[in-house]
Amino acid sequence: MRRVLILGATSAIAQEIGRAFARRGASLFLVARNPERLQAVAEDLRTRGAAAVETEVLDLDDRSRHAELLEHADPLEVVVLAHGVLGDPGQTGRETGAAERVLETNLVGPVSLLTLAAQRMEARQAGCIVALSSVSGDRGRGKNAVYGASKAGLTAFLSGLRNRLFRSGVRVVTVKPGLVDTPMTAHLPRSPLFASPARVASDVVRAVEHGGDVVYSPWWWRWVMLVIRLIPERVFKRLSL
Repeated sequence: MRRVLILGATSAIAQEIGRAFARRGASLFLVARNPERLQAVAEDLRTRGAAAVETEVLDLDDRSRHAELLEHADPLEVVVLAHGVLGDPGQTGRETGAAERVLETNLVGPVSLLTLAAQRMEARQAGCIVALSSVSGDRGRGKNAVYGASKAGLTAFLSGLRNRLFRSGVRVVTVKPGLVDTPMTAHLPRSPLFASPARVASDVVRAVEHGGDVVYSPWWWRWVMLVIRLIPERVFKRLSL
């Protein structure tokens, strides 16, 4: 039976990840900042077969409480970070404060949390850290430069963490979803490129159970982003992406 800590447990993707693990009889520890939504998610997962469901209400931007949270959630077997914000590209492109909030939530907070989680797992010589990054971190785009920068930073951090922990028996999985049909993207026009939260959750659980370092979700985003990365900068800067 796995013990799974899900950070940002009320997000659409996190809920599907929780359901997938609940069907496998896992023990879940859920963290989110909205107590009513958190309890609703917890009750749903109990009915879906989770061996146990614990909760803690916490704004993950509050780094002063990260060590306390991980103490409560221990022992850490699987940690899933599914917490982040898109931000308003118009604001983040003009206002320093708006950009800082996105970077705090998507990069600074996760680095704090996962560094502490890694220390615990490294001491035990076991565990798996999974974090949701994004294909947006593969190349900076004018339409979401700050969000993309936050995800690029998270991807680089996870790569370094993976390299450091490999010999300790601790796995680090970077999941890079493309467009996902969630409330965070509700303002965007729908297209065939959009995946369901359940699809991303399936890829997350498969990586935990069967191995994987960097997982694009769906898989074909790996090849889409390869093409985008290969576009020369003199051409790329002229594109409205």
